[in-house]
Amino acid sequence: MPLRSKPFPAEITAPRRFFMWVQIVAVFVLLEFALWARTTDMRNRWAAVTVVALLVFIFMDTYFDPSPRSAFDRLGLGLPKVFGAGVVLGIGFAALVLMVVLDRWAGGQIPATPTWIPTLRSAAGYALWALMQEFILQSFFFNRFEELYGSSPAVWIAASLFASAHLPSPILTTATLIGALFFCEVFRRYRSLYPIAIVHAMLGLALAVVVPDSLLHHMRVGIGYLQY
Repeated sequence: MPLRSKPFPAEITAPRRFFMWVQIVAVFVLLEFALWARTTDMRNRWAAVTVVALLVFIFMDTYFDPSPRSAFDRLGLGLPKVFGAGVVLGIGFAALVLMVVLDRWAGGQIPATPTWIPTLRSAAGYALWALMQEFILQSFFFNRFEELYGSSPAVWIAASLFASAHLPSPILTTATLIGALFFCEVFRRYRSLYPIAIVHAMLGLALAVVVPDSLLHHMRVGIGYLQY
């Protein structure tokens, strides 16, 4: 059975509400610096600062968390339930098949860019990156918006914020908004990152295969999309 989140946030104090927003704004601004800095070295430095800030905030929030739910459950790091994992993986696989069918129906070729085919190594790296993205989206942003506004509004707010981080790529921004709405909803229901990350990686790689690199810009976002 899915974990049930409260439909409305519990009453939280003004200082805690302020601190939640400080965390959200700080991490998102740092993330934008990491995406829009001019050079690769600068982007890497900002990315490192972002990771440190995110982990510090999560540690502080987990340590002082007043809720009865365990830290692993709240962060989505516990092992998934069979039913929940089956639902997520089943819908994800159906979406992958639909992407391929629609691409073939529209006359596209697979792979869309024969000179860029993900290797096993790059696919494994992307799967790890998908897990990291879902940790940022769910364990950090979604949890904070859920506490502030309730679980159902948090799905829309967190998904919209996640999609905005993929600007200025129109394809990735649109795809991540749709995907994040699904990912946040199933996280809200089943509270496990692992099947979500698998589907995220699956669909991301499928997108790279069915969309030409001339449009996808090697799946880059931020200044990397413009510099492609």
